[in-house]
Amino acid sequence: MNYTLSHIPARTIKPREDGVTMVMDKGLSLRQAQDLIDASGHLIDLVKLGFGTSFVTPNLKEKIKLYQKADIRVYLGGTLFEAFIARGQLKDYRKLVDSLGLEMLEVSDGSINMSTKEKCKHISDLAKDFTVLSEVGSKESGILISPAKWVSMMRAELDAGSWKVIAEARESGTVGIYRPNGHAHTTLVNRILSKVPGKDILWEAPQKSQQVWFIKQLGANVNLGNIAPEEVIPLETLRLGLRGDTFFQYLPEKVAEKLRQV
Repeated sequence: MNYTLSHIPARTIKPREDGVTMVMDKGLSLRQAQDLIDASGHLIDLVKLGFGTSFVTPNLKEKIKLYQKADIRVYLGGTLFEAFIARGQLKDYRKLVDSLGLEMLEVSDGSINMSTKEKCKHISDLAKDFTVLSEVGSKESGILISPAKWVSMMRAELDAGSWKVIAEARESGTVGIYRPNGHAHTTLVNRILSKVPGKDILWEAPQKSQQVWFIKQLGANVNLGNIAPEEVIPLETLRLGLRGDTFFQYLPEKVAEKLRQV
């Protein structure tokens, strides 16, 4: 921090187990990646090379090395994993991850039909050699999964070896744990949290209103993902109560009552 303020919540430090910020890289150039690192690399824990962008992104290995040198863990989007699975090329996927020098990967089934048993088998096998993130929830709008099913899938995938489970929202933030208008499925989230530890969940929250909601519900050290590169520092100010939406979150109640605008 550049100066001292009282009543700022304690933030975890890298390497973090909670309070994680995951950024979605949808095809940044090397120069843009370096600018991102220079501006906010100290606040970024994970970078996901979104969906299948790594297939067409130039200077891929160089960009991965840039992030890794900045102590940022990089992984390929879960949709790419599914693309390899759909083509019967799981061995090729493992070779790709190895060749790129990645130690983390994502297992998802948001676009293809895969049984929980099969998905957990993939997680268990891959977790022997990699840190696995697994994503729960469909990428398609209108597909509803009961809270009990969300819980059972998350717990099964964590038991299978996932480091964290990702609560699906897509980069739009309008499916999965959110309604089409972007508002959180409050009952669903609360049911999940009653059965699954918050530190084990990475909530996709691309919209500011979603970030604010989770910070107000779970505090500064909630795990949030699908953050746009230009939103990393703004998100950190939300976490710390230094933006209007969370301004009174950490001030003493008596002070807040006195200063809050009616």
